[in-house]
Amino acid sequence: MDIFLTAFDDIPDPRADNARHDLGELLVIAFVAVLCGATSCAGMAMFGRAKECLFRDFLKLKHAIPLHDTFSTVFRMIDPKALDAAFGQVLAEVAALLREGDVIAIDGKALRGARGKGESARTRMMVSAYAARLRLTLASRAADNGAELDAALDVLGLLALKGKIVTADALHCNRRTVAAINARGGDWCLALKANQDSLLSDARACFGAVKETHPVARLEETGHGRRETRTAMVVSAKGLAEHHNFPGLKGFGWIEASREADGRTTSETRFFALSWLPTPEVLMATVRAHWAIENALHWQLDVSFHEDAARNRKDNGPANIAVLRRRALDVARSDTSKGSLSMKLQRAGWDNAFLRSILNGMAAA
Repeated sequence: MDIFLTAFDDIPDPRADNARHDLGELLVIAFVAVLCGATSCAGMAMFGRAKECLFRDFLKLKHAIPLHDTFSTVFRMIDPKALDAAFGQVLAEVAALLREGDVIAIDGKALRGARGKGESARTRMMVSAYAARLRLTLASRAADNGAELDAALDVLGLLALKGKIVTADALHCNRRTVAAINARGGDWCLALKANQDSLLSDARACFGAVKETHPVARLEETGHGRRETRTAMVVSAKGLAEHHNFPGLKGFGWIEASREADGRTTSETRFFALSWLPTPEVLMATVRAHWAIENALHWQLDVSFHEDAARNRKDNGPANIAVLRRRALDVARSDTSKGSLSMKLQRAGWDNAFLRSILNGMAAA
């Protein structure tokens, strides 16, 4: 547990000098509570009281367990960037396992329960950088009131991207984003849609001119009552980077996906802007890896941590507790024992020995 307390020491404490509860200890209790299923500040306080004997093994708890109002006040005040950076220190050795060619997916997720009366469901968001192979959140930032693009640029500025491939949806297919990735030595594969209409038009023209002998990759999968077929191609975008003032553009990717289910066939064609010329097989694998941020992060946050139902709304509270959920997911995934993620989270709440093994595993990483 010392690894967490040491990292939390770097978080500025915005409270008055006479605050009763140690900030690091409060954050440890909150994080462990979220790891074990707490979804609110009231849940953190209740979990802390239920597990006070466990916490006293490694925390001083001079003034016992904080009240739920104390948790709420602290999370409204502290800087979510500093909290996320502290967890980055804890998980640094895991992040160091990134390899050349690994996919880092960038995407935003709405904190639907955090909206106030009359606000859009996307008023409060978190943008994350997710290492697809490691299934690890590398960094996250709050993006309120439509600031998803700026938050993504902030996240990219924190990452060492040399030799990595950044993937993102069409919102991020723009000059600012590619310039940020280029500056940090990364490659990129960005969804290309109508928000870059002239670039998309040229991409369509390039694929319309390919010969029958052009390299193509195909993948067929059958299961769950459906059959899916994906076809991929890559073409050069020679000269178009200068023409469109789109720095680093080297090629375009094309993937056509068809699905047969219940006697019906549907199809979809997607285009991508690329900073390098991968084989069609690598393009297909890269695009597929991007969806880890939806399936392994966003979906799990809602199913296992009930993020969409979370009602934290005020000030920095939604962002800070969202950081706790993402990092709790990272820590839970570090455990290599058998069992589903949901069962591990429940077991951590029931079994002190198992909870200790997960937390001690981070210290040993």
